Amino acid sequence: MTTFLILSGLVALLLTGVPIFAGLGIASIVLMLMTEGNIGSIADTVFGKLDTGLLSAIPMFAFMAHVMIRSKVVDDLFEAANALVRHLPGGLGVATVLSCTVFAAISGSSVATALTIGSTAIPQMQRYGYRPSDAYGVVAAGGTLGILIPPSGPLILYAIVTETSIGALFLAGVIPGLIIATIFSIFCVVQASWRKDMTRLKWVGWRECAAALRKSIWALTLPPLVLGGIYAGIFTASEAAAIGSILALLIAVVIYRNFSWLDLYQTAFETVRTTAMLFMILAAAAMFGYVVTIMRLPNELVDAVIAMNASPMMFILLVMAVIFVLGMFLETIAIILITTPIIFPVILELGINPIWYGILLMVNLELALITPPVGMNLFVIKGIAQAPLAPIIRGIIPYVLLMLLGLVIVLLVPETATWLPTVAGFGI
Repeated sequence: MTTFLILSGLVALLLTGVPIFAGLGIASIVLMLMTEGNIGSIADTVFGKLDTGLLSAIPMFAFMAHVMIRSKVVDDLFEAANALVRHLPGGLGVATVLSCTVFAAISGSSVATALTIGSTAIPQMQRYGYRPSDAYGVVAAGGTLGILIPPSGPLILYAIVTETSIGALFLAGVIPGLIIATIFSIFCVVQASWRKDMTRLKWVGWRECAAALRKSIWALTLPPLVLGGIYAGIFTASEAAAIGSILALLIAVVIYRNFSWLDLYQTAFETVRTTAMLFMILAAAAMFGYVVTIMRLPNELVDAVIAMNASPMMFILLVMAVIFVLGMFLETIAIILITTPIIFPVILELGINPIWYGILLMVNLELALITPPVGMNLFVIKGIAQAPLAPIIRGIIPYVLLMLLGLVIVLLVPETATWLPTVAGFGI
């Protein structure tokens, strides 16, 4: 009961529009005063959580993504995908999904993926007969892959909060991400086969495909180079982020030659602003995690689950349902940092694989990005297209159902998330 009241109060506070870090901080300080009578332990708690080398990966992966966006590398990426599949029914939709999949492996951000790919893809799709709602839907849904396919900012946050292997989590997200991307692509083909108003473009030929692939080679090779080094044990996630940032700069300055000192300043500024916001949220989340621990809320939840004689699957289904509802109102980072400190001890107690749960959480958070009323990708598309929310929501409905299908697949077949890390020797 205490757990429910605290979560309800925190959610209500955040729904008033208070920033996430402020809401978590205020709630933590009030609870700390109620339980300990002082807030003297805040400094040590915050420093202990932020004093980890893995956190340095967040600003460097963000910097890498901003450099690739400003240097227009993504434009070549979409053109290559378009050249390869444009002749298929729904080819532009499939090209959009493919572009989102590759860019997700560069940006680690769903919002950045939807914003960057959408700016190019939406006008193209509308030009060739896609209804506005269909174009909005595929971009908003494809953009969600940014938090599942590595490197993923939310996966890094989950790894920090739970002290789980980031390499294992990155590998675990690959197959589920590709499964969901495939489901989206199949839907685009089937939808276009039913509809006769979408223009089916001609095959451009192998020569033009090869030329488009050559132009996009840097966007296609950067993720394997960076992430492959992690999986091969050559360098850590933080080192991979640093190498990725250097490679992105070299591509922008030496290959594309369109990255000025002003671009560098603006890229650094955006990176610092994003990182500062995340670190403030992490600091507040560290306080919240400390408070719920000293209040023994996870222990109470474990006892309640044991008393209910709930199976691990029943518990996971209940948690997924709660997170789905929270996703309609809260931002993804807030959901991770509010729920994980309370739920994770129960997951360990029930013997649930934390890597599998982490991927289930990410798929559910993908849904949070496209479910109204507070789906971030919906507002990104609204900003790009200058369109009302009604057709955007109409276009996203099929993809919500498809993503639920993806969630069910990962839920029923845990090996989709655990097989690759096991083969790589993470021993999960």
